[in-house]
Amino acid sequence: MSRLLIEHRTGYDYLRRVSLSYNEARMTPLTDSQQVVLESTVTLNPSGASMATYRDYWGTRVTSFDVHVPHDRLEVSARTLVEVSRTERIPAPEEVVSWQHLRSDEVVNDYADWLPDTPLTEPDAEIRSLVRDVIGGEDPHAAAHSVFDWLKGEMKYVQGVTGVQSNARDAWSERQGVCQDLAHVAIGALRSLGIPARYISGYLHPRRTAAVGEAVAGQSHAWVEWWDGEWRGWDPTNSGPVSDFHVSVARGRDYRDVSPLKGILSGGGGSSLNVTVEITRVA
Repeated sequence: MSRLLIEHRTGYDYLRRVSLSYNEARMTPLTDSQQVVLESTVTLNPSGASMATYRDYWGTRVTSFDVHVPHDRLEVSARTLVEVSRTERIPAPEEVVSWQHLRSDEVVNDYADWLPDTPLTEPDAEIRSLVRDVIGGEDPHAAAHSVFDWLKGEMKYVQGVTGVQSNARDAWSERQGVCQDLAHVAIGALRSLGIPARYISGYLHPRRTAAVGEAVAGQSHAWVEWWDGEWRGWDPTNSGPVSDFHVSVARGRDYRDVSPLKGILSGGGGSSLNVTVEITRVA
């Protein structure tokens, strides 16, 4: 178990003044069976904007706000205290569903959101063929782990090769990418086998050895959850299961469903993005 204080600031500096903007922020962690939000605040600059919160279709907490005063800069700050307790458990054989059950009308209907690919996760024919060879006769749980092992050997984490709009095929052609790309490739590979999979965005405390009370530069991060009888998490970037140092913020089909800050505006003429994440382990 870990208790983490997360301070996340995302800001845009505009080349020209913006007259108004309409925005959505997904920067508040989830409360679920593995983590609990104890305190959470979201503040804005410029201040005075009207704010509202709601849960989107995927269950993510969204802060929506409109800024109707001219501004050169927009900054959203989220401060959250969250307690995380994840348990990695190898399931018993009877707890893992069969391939036949995965392909049943019941599962296809219940997990219809997590089976079709999107433009960001759609794998090419080479990936589809390779993963079928990789899994052999394994059950869905073992097959998912074989996909992750295969991906570890095929792709490297490299910054600057891809961009926000890059998709799984772009990343695969380079055999390189960042956490977003590795998650998209993994999701596409799993879905090509008929395994429900979803994209998770959140935060990662990068240093387990940090002392209690020590603030460190954290990371916005992405990983994968798949379903083989229950939902399980895996971090393709670090080639391991999600831990007490992973904090989930949003779930979706791909990155576009979970973008931390997006909106429409009038004016601006272009912008530069500034992001900082600071995480302190408090227990």
